[in-house]
Amino acid sequence: MSDPAVAPGEAGVEGLIPEGSRSEAVNGRVVGKPAVETVLRPLPAPAPQRNSLRRWALRVLLVDLAMLATANVLFLASNPGSGSWPTLLLAFDAITIALVASWRGYAVRLRLDALDDIRTALTSTAVATMSVVSIDAIVYPDEPSAYAALRLWLIAALLLALGRLSSSLVSAWRRESSRTAATTIVVGAGHVGRLTASRLLEHPELGLQPIGFLDAEPMEISGKPLQLPVLGTSANLPYVVSAHSVDCAVIAFSTDSHDALLGFLDECEELGVRTFVVPRLFERVPSRLQVTHVGGLPLLEMLPTSPRSIQFAVKYVLDRIAALGLLVALSPLLVAVAAAVAASLGRPILYRQDRVSLDGRQFSMLKFRTMKDSTQDGKQEAEFDPERAPGGVEGADRRTRVGTFLRKWSLDELPQLVNVLKGEMSLVGPRPERPEYVEYFRGHVRRYDGRLRTKAGITGWAQIHRLRGQTSIADRVEWDNYYIENFSLWLDLKILLRTIPEALKGRAN
Repeated sequence: MSDPAVAPGEAGVEGLIPEGSRSEAVNGRVVGKPAVETVLRPLPAPAPQRNSLRRWALRVLLVDLAMLATANVLFLASNPGSGSWPTLLLAFDAITIALVASWRGYAVRLRLDALDDIRTALTSTAVATMSVVSIDAIVYPDEPSAYAALRLWLIAALLLALGRLSSSLVSAWRRESSRTAATTIVVGAGHVGRLTASRLLEHPELGLQPIGFLDAEPMEISGKPLQLPVLGTSANLPYVVSAHSVDCAVIAFSTDSHDALLGFLDECEELGVRTFVVPRLFERVPSRLQVTHVGGLPLLEMLPTSPRSIQFAVKYVLDRIAALGLLVALSPLLVAVAAAVAASLGRPILYRQDRVSLDGRQFSMLKFRTMKDSTQDGKQEAEFDPERAPGGVEGADRRTRVGTFLRKWSLDELPQLVNVLKGEMSLVGPRPERPEYVEYFRGHVRRYDGRLRTKAGITGWAQIHRLRGQTSIADRVEWDNYYIENFSLWLDLKILLRTIPEALKGRAN
């Protein structure tokens, strides 16, 4: 299948090729390398940047200052006879802003995470409060103010977190608008370039709107046409930028040489185009990196999290404690659901199915029964589709009304808290698969074995990104391996917190 042509009204490939070039357009693509003696026509000035990312830092700083000023007013109003506090509040505000800035709270970033911003607000105001109390104790020893400082922290932390949350939501909403999204080109139309474009299209909240590729030799992939046109080669960058008002460029893998890509980066800088690079071995690049420069050569030391580390040991201990607490707290709900299942399906109330967890170990995963004759569910011998994971309703729909309700709100998964208590599962981790599927996927899905490095979970990084039910198994593996290689207790907490609104939306199968 041929790639889609350039949309009507847009500049075609012919309008992007410099005079004197030896490149030729074939089926809407540019094939071949431009000649060295290329003579470039004069270009109009680059279009002004309309990328909202560049204004995000200033906007957030102003919101933080407004929230702190409001907190100061409320604190002084609730603290009559404030004494030295007006002076201390200035120090408090300065320390808070400095801490947020030192933790890259005002750095321009693509992904906005409200939970990370809230943690930054709580931590920075807490440290600022302790600093103010210390200053107060040294400078004004006759005015103990611990309770007043605690009140200041609560007011400031709440308002700052609220301001951060509101700013993130508004910025994400604005970025999803085509009017404010940054027009983006992807260098390289191979597997990685297409994956990059697909991810950007799936996540408009990042604020990058891909419009096409730059590639002299686009890869032909059977049955998978490009979702975007090839606009030219990297040598045509000035014309593509001028014709399409390009704001950003993402360099994926291409056939261009090292020197050509370096020149491309220099040209992007001159044209005011913001650049991103997809690194080699991107599947194994964690968020924790240590960079050591040897002359001009950077050595990136990847600091992955070991599934055998003390962090995971603590995680599994906390899992059991939390599972026990949840079983006690949710016992009335569990009893009510069990009674509804018994009334609609009779006994047994629970459904057991063999699943695979850490290091390929099998266990019996528990669920509330939701379907008639579920105990007759045998192993399937048919060929599995590596593009889609098993799950949801397979075959004839045998759900009862109660079962449909339980699945919609994920209540049928609650008995897995018992699996967590027994140490067979974790609260957070890759979702477990049936043994026959695991054997098949190990041989057909790239890096599938990597997700067996940790215990299976009730929820996970893939699930909160809506990869559940019969969705792409390759995408699940990608997200699951990301979670394992970037694990932290804070990441677990974020996943658990984000699972709650996802469950309340009632979108589960």
